[in-house]
Amino acid sequence: QVQLVESGGGLVQAGDSLRLSCTSSGRTFSIYIMAWFRQAPGKERELIAQISRTGDSTYYKDPVKGRFSISRDNAKNTLYLQMNSLKSEDTAVYYCAARGGIYGERRAYEYWGQGTQVTVSS
Repeated sequence: QVQLVESGGGLVQAGDSLRLSCTSSGRTFSIYIMAWFRQAPGKERELIAQISRTGDSTYYKDPVKGRFSISRDNAKNTLYLQMNSLKSEDTAVYYCAARGGIYGERRAYEYWGQGTQVTVSS
């Protein structure tokens, strides 16, 4: 089992940048496929970025492609989400998540952090 804790959220203006971090403890971080989700008010939680165990494969949902960058440092047991050119529609609670299995397969994420609020003012 792995425990996940997000940090780095806050209130920023449109066009600003922000970097989220997700620190893990428990089982070895590098065995997990990792992802960032977000949930905006009144909307369902959505997957926005995913990264393979070694970091050599990534996926981005279209609304964040080209603006957000997911990365991981397995030596530091940490996942990152660099968010640039933020928009008001990026306002949401951001969650990191971990799962096992095969990268690319459709499979539910098993472990979740508590979330960090990102608010972008226009």
